[in-house]
Amino acid sequence: MPIMSSRHDHFPHADVARRLAIRRGVSNLDAAWRSADTAPDGLLTAIAALADAPADVAIARLLPWLSDTEWLRGRLDQALALLTADPFARPPLRMVGGSDGGGLVLADRGAIRLTLQLRPFTAKSAASGSAVFVPGHAAIQVLVGGGAELRAHGVAVSAAEEAGAFTAQGAALCRTQPPRPLRTGETLILDTARQSFTLQGAGSDILFLELTVQPPSCLPIRAYDIESGRLTHVSASRRDSSFRQMALALLRQLGRTDAAPLFIAETASEDFAARWNAMRELVVLDPAAARQPLARMGTSDPHPEVRAAAAATCGLIFPPSGETGREGGGGTGSCTSPAPSAPEFSDKVADAPCPA
Repeated sequence: MPIMSSRHDHFPHADVARRLAIRRGVSNLDAAWRSADTAPDGLLTAIAALADAPADVAIARLLPWLSDTEWLRGRLDQALALLTADPFARPPLRMVGGSDGGGLVLADRGAIRLTLQLRPFTAKSAASGSAVFVPGHAAIQVLVGGGAELRAHGVAVSAAEEAGAFTAQGAALCRTQPPRPLRTGETLILDTARQSFTLQGAGSDILFLELTVQPPSCLPIRAYDIESGRLTHVSASRRDSSFRQMALALLRQLGRTDAAPLFIAETASEDFAARWNAMRELVVLDPAAARQPLARMGTSDPHPEVRAAAAATCGLIFPPSGETGREGGGGTGSCTSPAPSAPEFSDKVADAPCPA
């Protein structure tokens, strides 16, 4: 089978002078942008001044950076000039990806992030079936509408739920509005804990600036089925919790049973979704190490649905002595039987209960 060539095959490994020139060009551009951003009238200076401001206030104060994009045009022109000088240069712009597109991070400080987002056109792409709500606020400046339609989604969230009392059982239904044209030049202001949108039917690429303010919140990220309006999934909303979840998932994939104390520590997280995720990962990784923490979670976790899920999982995986360990057996009693080996457990973990 022939080996396909790659642009990396032509990278000038042996051309030291060229590689130094690339590095110098990138470094100089990065320094110039940092100097502009931290100047008295710079973007990062403006963001830093709003570090303690309410999310909606921060959005309102930073809107001029979305409506007047001359600064962005200049920055992209400089990045293109760097690439024109040498196609192997990498402009100092951090990339972010997602299931439906990607973009460039233009500024990121604390809870505030500004990104340039691209939703590439895909012929006959299916409309999204889920609406996702993330605690915080956002402003979207549509640079290129791409002929798309926007569907707005809304869900009620009480003050008590925001303070930590959110449960899947008590979650309100998501309401979806009829689609309307996405207009180039329009600005969307969203309370993203309660408002979301999906795009459909585009005839070309969609480009927009997205400003988000997402301070730490007790409210999880929630996904809803658009057709039924029902909650389908919750996950930790705190950025640090999300990073730890990814790390734990990697450790579990690597079979690092020596890292069990890290999983157990995360089961004490302030975020109920993070606690339950860490416990599920630990049960898959090392059932024996999970047995006692799972039993404690089933009786003492502060969140009622986590307690119920942990107790049910305990009965499913570690049935009381004398029972068969059949699916659903064991009830919600304490875990008294020996922990099964990982092979015995692997078929059951997919059926372990989840708070959402």
